[in-house]
Order: sequence, then C-alpha cells, then structure tokens
Amino acid sequence: MRFETSTIKDIAKALGLSTSTVSRALRDRYEISEETKKLVLAYAEKVNYRANPIARSLKERRSYSIGIIASEIANNFFSQVINGIESIAYDKDYHVIISQSHESYKQEKLNVEHLASRSIDGLLIALSSETQDIDYLRDLYAKGLPIVFFDRVPEDFETHKVIANNFKGSFDATEHLILSGKRTIAHLTNSENLSITKERLKGYKAALVKYHIEFRPELVKYCQHGGMHSAELEEAVKELLPLKPDGIFISSDRLTTGCIMALKKTNPEVAHKIAIAGFTNSNLVELFSPSLTSVKQPAFEMGQVATELLISMIEAKRPVTEFETKVLDTELVKMAKQ
Repeated sequence: MRFETSTIKDIAKALGLSTSTVSRALRDRYEISEETKKLVLAYAEKVNYRANPIARSLKERRSYSIGIIASEIANNFFSQVINGIESIAYDKDYHVIISQSHESYKQEKLNVEHLASRSIDGLLIALSSETQDIDYLRDLYAKGLPIVFFDRVPEDFETHKVIANNFKGSFDATEHLILSGKRTIAHLTNSENLSITKERLKGYKAALVKYHIEFRPELVKYCQHGGMHSAELEEAVKELLPLKPDGIFISSDRLTTGCIMALKKTNPEVAHKIAIAGFTNSNLVELFSPSLTSVKQPAFEMGQVATELLISMIEAKRPVTEFETKVLDTELVKMAKQ
C-alpha cells in the first residue's frame, strides 16, 4: 500500500483557494492576510501536510542538503562537530548527509562523488589521513560545489577553513608535562601529511626549545590510520617504551584513548609511571587510568562556524572571492596528579 500525502492542490481545492495563495500562506508571505494564513495552516495541520522537498528542489534548483565527510562518527571530536553542524543546518532548513572515510582516501573520494551526484548544495569535509591528492575536490569546486574544510585542511585551496589552535594546544600540553618534571617526552601522532599533525608537532617542538630540551626524532611515532587499527598503536607503544619516556604528548582523540589501552596491554606496570597529555574531547577523562591532562577542542563551535560559512557561500548572490581561516582556541584541562 502506497503512503499518500496531501498536496497544496488538495488544500486549495478543500478551502476554495488558489494554489498560489495556499503556497504563499504556508510560506508566511506578507501579501496574504493573517486570517487566510490561519485558515490554511490549520487545515494543513489537520491533514498532516508536509512540503515536498523534491518539488521544492526542482523549482529552486537546490536540494537543501549539506554533505559531511568525517573519518569516524564514533570519535568524540567528530560526533561533537556534527552536533554543531546540525544545530545550524536544521535551523536554516538544511538537511545533512553524513559519510565516514574511515581514514581511507578511496572511501573519502567515493563518498564525496556520491554526495555530489545526489546534488548536495555544499560540502563540509575533514580530510582522511591517507589523502594527499585533492584534485577531485578541486574539480568539484571549480564546477560550482561550495566546499568548507574543518579540522584537517589543505594548504593551497582557496575556500573557508575552520581549525583549532593546534600549535597552542600542543605547546600548552607539552609545557604542562615539562613543568610537571618530565624531560623525556614522546609524541604519538597521526599521519605525517595531515595539517593537524604538522601544526601539533610544531607546538611540541616549540615547548621543548623553550625549556632547552633536545628534540629526539626517535621519540615521535606516526600512526597512519590515527589509532583506528589497534595493532598499529600497540606497535608504536612497543617502540617507545625502550626509550623510557616519562611523558607522552598525544595529538588526537582516538590516539589518546587508544594509547592508554595499549600501554596497559603492553606493560601495565610502566603505564602508571608515564604522564600523559593529549587531545581528546571525551567527557569521561576523569575516569581514565592513568590520569590524563587533556586538550579540548571547541568541536561544537567548529561545526557551527563551518556550517554558517558554507551556507553563506551557498546563498551568496555573487561568486565568493574572499575567504577566512577561522582559528578557535583550545582548552587545557589539567589533572592534579601526573
């Protein structure tokens, strides 16, 4: 049995009005009297009328949908970003379509091309850890698809970008470990080609320089898949432990929580002797053992700002030629015992 819905024509016929009058009343247009608006809205509610998004999109040549590409929805940071995106998008009558890259360039490209084929009005994307070639995004952008990058951004792409203050967040976390008496501080981080990896490595190095601690490349371990593969993380931890670090600065949410588990699995006795500071937006930080000093990113705000910028591009009457890179402050949440 096919589900039948009432249309504007049905409402117009029932009320003895023209379809254009009903359409304007439903859109709260000024030229329609308040009495007529109340009559139309009351009847529309009675018959459970819902606007047809397909008809609207055909008429206005817009789908009123925004595509989102993130590495993993289960990640605390990305789930909070998506909440921020939705809070703005739905308020402005846009739907969101969420896809996960799982840190795969191939999956990211397939997802983006699928979203583009579904006629999304714009795209919000954080690049996967494998992504180096973004020509496919340039092609879509050149064809008129508005794109805004968040968190993981390319250097040479002229559009809006929204990021956290990665340098300051990593500097503050590393400095905290140093001021806690740690001198052999390892750094566990993401794929080398990601913007967040480069910026957070700079902050880590800057803190070492400030306190006259030699930078040792062997104390930096890269995880190509950002902690999504436990074996990769455990191998990095095994390589670090013989170097006897007394602190570890970790550069992303999944890596931070994964490193704690990998330490316990690899050497539980040593795990409680190493101080840890890392980027994480988990709400359960106080329950972690060993204790953790966390760098929290304004994820919800990042999603909101990125969405506002994207919608401004979508709804612009003329081509947008001036772009911003919004940098949002991080927050260092210290644990008393390190």
